[in-house]
Amino acid sequence: MTVLVFGASSQIGHFLLPRLRARGESVMALSRKARPGQAGIHWLQGELPGQVPAVGQPTAVISFGPLKSFAEWLASAGLPASTRVIATSSMSAESKQASDVPAERVLSQTLRDGEAAIAAACDRQGMPWTIFRPTIIYGAGIDKSLTPIAHRASRLHVFPLPAGRGLRQPVHADDIAAAVVAALDHPESAGRVLPLGGGERLTAGEMFARVRRSLSTPTLPVPIPAALLRLGRGVVPRLRGPLTRLEADLIADNSELQRLLGVSPRPFRPDASCWMPQPPL
Repeated sequence: MTVLVFGASSQIGHFLLPRLRARGESVMALSRKARPGQAGIHWLQGELPGQVPAVGQPTAVISFGPLKSFAEWLASAGLPASTRVIATSSMSAESKQASDVPAERVLSQTLRDGEAAIAAACDRQGMPWTIFRPTIIYGAGIDKSLTPIAHRASRLHVFPLPAGRGLRQPVHADDIAAAVVAALDHPESAGRVLPLGGGERLTAGEMFARVRRSLSTPTLPVPIPAALLRLGRGVVPRLRGPLTRLEADLIADNSELQRLLGVSPRPFRPDASCWMPQPPL
């Protein structure tokens, strides 16, 4: 099998490429920057949608990048109908759909439009597709959600702990990679948008507390009471969305993931290595 991966240097790609190599797959990995060749991986330099070099006829195409650009490339790439297509979106497509922050509603709509564009491009050409909607991703030290919080706290030796009661379900990037590989082997997952959350639901407050406990650097915990959070929502408009979501459940139903793919993501038990940028592959 020849697998083409867009976003191969992303946090999910960091875990996916070794999994593909372990299976003996031939991998073509696209990157904006030139990279040296590696055993089992042929790095290509390019960028979606219009700066992609010739890729031949891969057996599968996987994308962790922008949905719309990927859909545009799929529509014009001339891939055979047998090509397996897998992409990642975000649970924000669902969780931010009814947000009271206009920019978040726009993001949700953009994600759903991108998902629909991929499905349409594949359906027109008869290509089987699967789209995953992960929750908060962590594990490779390059995410833009929990890792910046961990780095800031380690630098300042202070860790704010907001009193959030909304449920969270962080998912390790390697578990997403495992789901992608499983989808390659399970054609019954085709034509589906699958939520993908971690193996444990916990309150936002407990999630932040576990991040703090995972740090190798001692930090002073600073609890932020709910009353102060409510005040912040009213006084600082740009914080209204994030602070409001502390009381909202941002979770995923993994039942279809487990039924179709047999994938059961790990619970949220981070350690210090989760916040350290991993060396390039």
